[in-house]
Amino acid sequence: MNSNKHLYTQIQSHDDLCLQYIRNHGGSAQLCDIKFSNDIVQRLISRKLVKVTNTGKGFYLQLED
Repeated sequence: MNSNKHLYTQIQSHDDLCLQYIRNHGGSAQLCDIKFSNDIVQRLISRKLVKVTNTGKGFYLQLED
């Protein structure tokens, strides 16, 4: 039980998990592959932490510069 509590304190929110997922995929991830809710994605876009881009091969969620 202690290890789960420690893990929870390290990961502050689902927003952070989503950002970590994108970072682990080189700074962008195909939008259809992201398993986070639309609310989380929209919150990150609203906070200008990520943006959606159309590469011609699909839509990607990318970290903002």
